[in-house]
This record gives sequence, structure tokens and C-alpha cells, in this order.
Amino acid sequence: MIRLAVTIVALTVCSGSLLWAQSAGAQNDDNRYTFKRADEGYLRLDGRTGQVSLCTRRVVGWACQAVPDERTALEGEIARLQGENAALKKELLAHDLPLPGVVKPEPPQARPPEPSLQLPDATDLNKLMSFIENVWRRLVEMITTLQKDILRKT
Repeated sequence: MIRLAVTIVALTVCSGSLLWAQSAGAQNDDNRYTFKRADEGYLRLDGRTGQVSLCTRRVVGWACQAVPDERTALEGEIARLQGENAALKKELLAHDLPLPGVVKPEPPQARPPEPSLQLPDATDLNKLMSFIENVWRRLVEMITTLQKDILRKT
């Protein structure tokens, strides 16, 4: 009978504190936390950080523990292993040791030839000058034709 009374009081206090937390967030227009019922307790989503926590009832009260983000953990582990792998390969190559397995060392990059500046010769300059002359002549002809058309209309 005493256990039942203690359980009812504990549930009332816990549900009251949850309602108080939700109403306090609504009063501030700050819905930072969202709660969702789960098997072991409540899942709490922090709206600011995106962190998910599992809130469970303990002997002393409620406790929330962060749920590990598997994707972030996996990406971190992959990045760490890639860095370690690259460092080990460099170390082996620095000591003139072959890389294990079928991995071949990357061949040294051949340097591209230095760019050289080629100045145009006389034939290139003559072609350019004749092109510019032709453009200029066409432009003068267009202007002359336009002037004649305007004078005819007036």
C-alpha cells in the first residue's frame, strides 16, 4: 500500500515537472526541448543543438543522458583511420620500404614544362592588321549607309 502511494506521488511529481518544463518553454516562446515517449522513458530533442537525450527515471529522480550520434562517430572514425593510414604510408616510403599488399606507391609527378611566352611574328601581325582594317571599313560603310538612309527620309 505504501509502495502504491509512493509510486503515485512520484508519478504526480514527475508529470508535474514535465508539464512545468513544457509550460515554461511555451511562456518564453522558446520551445527548446521536445519530448517523445520511448520504452525506457522519454527522448528529449534539443531544438537549438539537435542533440538527442534519453531521459529515464532513476532512484533519485529523472536523469537525461545524451544519445550518441552514430553518423558523427563513424565519420570521425573514418577520418581518423584515413589520416593514420596516410601517415603510415608516408613513414614506410620515407624508410624506402614497399607498401604492403597490392597498393602501389604513387609515381612522382612529372613537372609540366615551364610556360614560355611566344611573341607574334610579322605574318601574325599582318593578319591582325588586315582583319582590323576590314572591320574598320565595314563599320565606316555601315555608318555612311545609315547617314544616306536618314537623309532620304528627311
